[in-house]
Amino acid sequence: MNPLEPAPSAPSLDSRRFVMESSTNSDVNLASPSRFQYFERDGVIWGDYDGDTVTFGRFVGTRVGDQLSISFAHVMTSNGLVVTGTSGSLVEVTVEGIRLVENFRIGDTDHVSICVEV
Repeated sequence: MNPLEPAPSAPSLDSRRFVMESSTNSDVNLASPSRFQYFERDGVIWGDYDGDTVTFGRFVGTRVGDQLSISFAHVMTSNGLVVTGTSGSLVEVTVEGIRLVENFRIGDTDHVSICVEV
């Protein structure tokens, strides 16, 4: 890590799993929410996700301190369309564990999702 970059206050996301708790993009199916698997090394973040409205998806990006910058692509279960976008996420440590506050953009529309560690 670059010594001039802020050090993360939250632990590494490597091999951690999250589920989507809420989203302004769609209603979250709490019985079968989107599930995310994160990997992290040397400031690089990557992983995959599926569930709820997504057949499968992949993401890649960077971490500086507790800020993530990610690009993603996924396939919608409803119509098979491929959706791409970008996300700027904040990694937060709570009493319950790690949560991700994701500010993302699909097309010209901004959204916010909350994902919690499982």
